[in-house]
Amino acid sequence: MRDGSRMRRVLVRLGVAVLVVVVGLSGATAWLYTSAEVSTVGKVDFVRPLAIPPLAPSTVAADGAREFELDMRSGSKEFRTGQVTDTWGFNGDHLGPTLRARRGEQVRVRVRNELPEASTVHWHGMHVPAAMDGGPHQMVEPGAEWKPEWTVDQPAATLWYHPHPHGATETHVSRGLAGMFLLDDDASDALALPHSYGVDDFPLLVQDVRFRNGRFDFGHSAFRDAGFLGNEVLVNGTLAPYREVSDELVRLRLVNASPARIYNFGLSDGRDFALIGTDGGLLERPARLKHVQLSPGERAEIVVRMKPGERVTLRSDRLDAGLDMFTNRFSGGDDRFDILELRAAATLRPAPPLPDHLVTPQTPKAADSVGERSFELEFGKINGKAMDMSRVDATVTRGTTETWVVHNGDGTPHNFHIHDTQFAVTDVNGSQPPESLRGPKDTVFVAPGSTVKLLVRFDGPADPNAPYMFHCHLLWHEDLGMMGQFVVVDPGQQAGTPHHAGH
Repeated sequence: MRDGSRMRRVLVRLGVAVLVVVVGLSGATAWLYTSAEVSTVGKVDFVRPLAIPPLAPSTVAADGAREFELDMRSGSKEFRTGQVTDTWGFNGDHLGPTLRARRGEQVRVRVRNELPEASTVHWHGMHVPAAMDGGPHQMVEPGAEWKPEWTVDQPAATLWYHPHPHGATETHVSRGLAGMFLLDDDASDALALPHSYGVDDFPLLVQDVRFRNGRFDFGHSAFRDAGFLGNEVLVNGTLAPYREVSDELVRLRLVNASPARIYNFGLSDGRDFALIGTDGGLLERPARLKHVQLSPGERAEIVVRMKPGERVTLRSDRLDAGLDMFTNRFSGGDDRFDILELRAAATLRPAPPLPDHLVTPQTPKAADSVGERSFELEFGKINGKAMDMSRVDATVTRGTTETWVVHNGDGTPHNFHIHDTQFAVTDVNGSQPPESLRGPKDTVFVAPGSTVKLLVRFDGPADPNAPYMFHCHLLWHEDLGMMGQFVVVDPGQQAGTPHHAGH
């Protein structure tokens, strides 16, 4: 009897211990869930003028090429007065200048690496030869230079540049290595759109950050499978910015330069705006929207009509991204941010109505597709494989169009970026894509369990030994190996062996 009583006491104590652990874990999970939501709505004191990145100076060489210089440097910056943060930047302490060129121009960039570690500069959204793309095969060692050159052969668009070192992209971008690259053409210039850089046409490079004792904190919180998510937002490197405007119409060129956060951009009073452009350039006609959702790497050009003397806030609201309750909370889907305050002058310069027709986008046509490829996205892998710098995952023929079917097979949000191309999104889960996805795109969000179909044209030039990348642009996912590569070849040509600059 005594042994039986002792055993019962042991079992009771064990049961109580298990119950305490379960309750403790449940309580910790509930606390993490509750504390995961971030909102700065109504809490931001917009006290700092929005910085406008300077236009990068350029010279025209004897052969007619427009030449730029970009130096990758380490530095420091006071995002808040009295708090000094270590940073990286191009030609300065943080971020980089805006490069600008016209369709048909030859462009040459001298890239110098003054950082303590190797990096790259990728021209995101640009149609360039693979050897000039700035992917992980074009590493620039500390103290070294890289001189890519190409001819701009695509329509006016809002592009950007950033590092692309395999396994380290998230930290390099988060430290401040990013900038815009704007393209112009005659068709865009002829339209009645806001065109004056920094006056009625504003570049907005948006990044979320977290500071700890004045320094960047790049740590990943529990259950954050999307990657790094910050609790504050920088616009062009400015914390809590405002911008005074003097025009009835203002053009906002939105670039999601964050490593993992998805933004749902809108205006604080619920007014609509005109979406006029996506990743690869202008739409056929303006689309009236109240929100536009951008995952990392995506861009949107919107036009907002202002009234004299008013103030309105650019805001990111909760997502409607096809995520379950748990994933939505821990992937930032419930977060809300007040990002930028627009302050209209008492008297505004009048602006004509937006054109009903903008351009005819040069996106691929379904009738031209010669075949279909499937891409299964899962955490850290594509089609069951992690990135291998020596492996060619797809060989495509120059001048052809293919249908790429991209499916997100796990419970984590992903997106899909293809280098060198501007594709057409033809189908999202069996339906026509929303208006925000009907322009030229190079990056598209792929919600858990969803499928998107893309029409992709490969215009080369052919180079069997120099690959382009396709990957998830949530940068931690990319760093973990969620990336593959393809080469463009001439008809009948075979893929070669990828070469790595400097090795």
